[in-house]
Amino acid sequence: MSEELEKNDRGDLFSKSVRAGKRTYFFDVKSTRGNDYYLTITESKKRFGTDGKFTYEKHKIFLYKEDFEKFIEGLNEAIVHIKENAPEIESNYESKDHSDSGEKKDSADISFEDLGK
Repeated sequence: MSEELEKNDRGDLFSKSVRAGKRTYFFDVKSTRGNDYYLTITESKKRFGTDGKFTYEKHKIFLYKEDFEKFIEGLNEAIVHIKENAPEIESNYESKDHSDSGEKKDSADISFEDLGK
């Protein structure tokens, strides 16, 4: 494998950004040197400092394909628990966060089942 190809393989193979209120989530498929794919999920949130300038606070997790199924199961269980047990504040949160865009987005539209395939 050429060095140039190895460098390209470490880059993003697929990228999807999801704006959600004050946060943006990035789903990036990357490749190791051995051409094994993995997923990074990054949460980015704009923060304003006392000087009026802003920075982006980022949190990133790495998800490897051998963990996809267990991750999906845990995520789905947590989401079901929230949907069944959370107080009705969620609907107020959605309408507040998306009122400026004129459209309401449903986080349930994101499907993680395709990640394991």
